[in-house]
Amino acid sequence: MASNSPAPEVPYKAGVFSEEGAERSVGEWNPTAETVRPVRGRHRHRVMKQRGGFARSSTVLGVGVIAAVGAGGIATAQDKPAVSISLPDMDSLPGVGALLSDDDAGQPDEAAAYEAMGLAAHEVGGESSTAAEALRSRILEQAEEQQSSASSAAKAAAELEAAERAQASAEKAEKEAEAEAKAEKEAEAERKKIEREAKKAQEAKEAEEAAEAERVAKLANSYVLPLSSYTISATYGQSGPMWSSGQHTGLDLVASTGTPLKAVGSGTITAAGLAGPYGYRILLELSDGTEILYAHMSSMSVSAGQKVSAGDMIGRVGATGNVSAAHLHMEVRTAGGSPMDPMAWLRSKNLSI
Repeated sequence: MASNSPAPEVPYKAGVFSEEGAERSVGEWNPTAETVRPVRGRHRHRVMKQRGGFARSSTVLGVGVIAAVGAGGIATAQDKPAVSISLPDMDSLPGVGALLSDDDAGQPDEAAAYEAMGLAAHEVGGESSTAAEALRSRILEQAEEQQSSASSAAKAAAELEAAERAQASAEKAEKEAEAEAKAEKEAEAERKKIEREAKKAQEAKEAEEAAEAERVAKLANSYVLPLSSYTISATYGQSGPMWSSGQHTGLDLVASTGTPLKAVGSGTITAAGLAGPYGYRILLELSDGTEILYAHMSSMSVSAGQKVSAGDMIGRVGATGNVSAAHLHMEVRTAGGSPMDPMAWLRSKNLSI
């Protein structure tokens, strides 16, 4: 930075500046209220040039004072010797060079100079205001604006961050809700599937039970021949010396020893074992109380108290007891115990014999 010529030294006497033997220096270095009053217009500018040949306004003086303070402080005229003070190059300060121009014809007014320094005219318009105070106010205002902008930016950033966190939290909650809903939906679907399978199994079981019940019912009302293949050798009531009573009490069906014998109907076995001239004998009581006798068997497949259905094998053809050859002796008695013709009873059950 360029500097002006040092201030002229003044003789020092008794601790005060002397006015003898020295000319007044250019400008006053102990400013007063009068000298720092703002200068307006070209007229005052010319007057100041005539007074000292050094054009200045309150703005120039204020800037000079600030520069002097920054360089090392103001030299007081109290009890210290005079010191040289270097002023900054006025032309290098924004807007000041225009105020110091010697060209009256082309010199701008103060408003233009203030504007060049970034000061509005109303900021330096009062009599008690100085350019330094206006500049300081301007700087403070800009600092406040910057601080306010920084605070606003920080607040906006905090609000944005909070909004982002809230959005992230909402998205997370939404995803968790979707996952929970999906899990519940899958669980509900699995539960319904299990219910359908259980219902299907139950229906199948019920159908099977119903079919079995129907089969049992049909068997209960159905009847079959005791032998699949046979030859009739004697009928009921036939006379002859081979029977002790003189008459045959049943129906004889000849078949090979070991041929399976079937229950003619559903019922309960009431007796099974040896019975004298009958040999191995079985008594089958049907559901309506009718009793069927099987005699001369070679073996038995059931025992007393056992339930059988029509067509079940209960024993095999033999020749035990009072017989001349292997055959089945079959007798039929009513619920009251009266004997009846087995052939007639079988035919009454729609069986061809």
